[in-house]
Amino acid sequence: MTGKGRELADMMERRKVDILCVQETRWKGSKARSIGAGFKLFYYGVDSKRNGVGVVLKEEFVRNVLEVKRVSDRVMSLKLEIEGVMLNVVSGYAPQVGCELEEKERFCSELDEVMESIPTGERVVIGADFNGHVGEGNTGDEEVMGKFGVKERNLEGQMVVDFAKRMDMGVVNTYFQKREEHRVTYKSGGRRTQVDYILCRRGNLKEISDCKVVVGESVARQHRMVVCRMTLMVCKTKRSKIEKKTKWWKLKKEECCEEFRQKLRQALGGQVVLPDDWETTAEVIRETGRKVLGVSSGRRKEDKETWWWNEEVQDSIQRKRLAKKKWDMDRTEENRQEYKELQRRVKREVSKAKQKAYDELYTRLDTREGEKDLYRLARQRDRDGKDVQQVRVIKDRDGRVLTSEESVQRRWKEYFEELMNEENEREKRVEGVNSVEQKVDTIRKDEVRKALKRMKSGKAVGPDDIPVEVWKCLGQAAVEFLTSLFNRVLETTIGG
Repeated sequence: MTGKGRELADMMERRKVDILCVQETRWKGSKARSIGAGFKLFYYGVDSKRNGVGVVLKEEFVRNVLEVKRVSDRVMSLKLEIEGVMLNVVSGYAPQVGCELEEKERFCSELDEVMESIPTGERVVIGADFNGHVGEGNTGDEEVMGKFGVKERNLEGQMVVDFAKRMDMGVVNTYFQKREEHRVTYKSGGRRTQVDYILCRRGNLKEISDCKVVVGESVARQHRMVVCRMTLMVCKTKRSKIEKKTKWWKLKKEECCEEFRQKLRQALGGQVVLPDDWETTAEVIRETGRKVLGVSSGRRKEDKETWWWNEEVQDSIQRKRLAKKKWDMDRTEENRQEYKELQRRVKREVSKAKQKAYDELYTRLDTREGEKDLYRLARQRDRDGKDVQQVRVIKDRDGRVLTSEESVQRRWKEYFEELMNEENEREKRVEGVNSVEQKVDTIRKDEVRKALKRMKSGKAVGPDDIPVEVWKCLGQAAVEFLTSLFNRVLETTIGG
């Protein structure tokens, strides 16, 4: 993964891949991070020189993550909730053929542990480099694999088949008849083998319509990406609408502020004074803001993690990919040298693009806007580093995940009924407390004016969707309206 994150995201975007299991990442750490184009990588590794596993998700699935289990630098899993369906994605990286038997047994034990922790009613997809050959043909193993493997089975391949039988899973690659070129997952020199597999529960095999190896990509030197098309049988639910926000920040410009005041005056029939009724005033302000300032599209903002990605880098990667494809088709020394040269050129282009982007950032840091950009980038990186963006579901008494709105509400009801009815020690109530009665002065206009002046711009709006910039823009009219409103609230409160 070193230096390949943005290129991997570009490949997933072109190939329309939503979820990708990656192995041998060689990244040390236990976290998540954005790799560009809306894709997010969840990874785990203990050594920057060997092993490491991860799962990459498309942007629309990132908010669906419920749980991340990092078992070791060879096994990790993600649990997602997709329209009421629980999908578990497991990424695995088995020890190589020459490794000790103890290490291989430890990997199998970890994989078994993950599978046993997943309820039988939930879907499971395993994407792993098993470093074994299940072989061509399926005599005696028809229940867990098809006929379309590659070459002969070895000991490590037999361990894969035994695992599939033990967990009642199917080796998806072997069920689809493809040319050998679209079955070979590992190619190095004269070796052409199949060591990377996708597995799923046998009962869910009908949901997979295709599986093959993608050729012609140059992100990984020797391994090829295995893709499958899976259609989940889900319950239809209403999709949440994209939130569109009024572009209140435009009021920083005096010309926009003046236009807003004029249009608001027209909406009020030429009056300078705002109506006493809060509901009427708030609705007129919101409607005028939408018309004058416009609303946001609700789409994802520019990716701050890979702002250095430019056309020159994309062009170099495209040429490298074509050179890799050419070398795969005709393995001459000339084609090999051409591919190697383009690999070096891509590294230089990426290095130059990053350096240019950082130089521009350092220059902007001397300005107020540049300082804000830095804080925004830091906040985004902090959010990207979190596995779970929000708590979407809760568990029942037995630890099962609840997803439907009705079951979640029932569980909250049970929780609060128990919480509020527990007998705890209570503090004694103080008797004979005297209330103090005194006259409360009305709020003055100069107090409101000073308060508005002290308030900072650029803050998030409240439920009324009206920021402080609006009141500052309206000046004296806003001061008079707010003073009157606050005093009415004060009188009502005291009177009550």
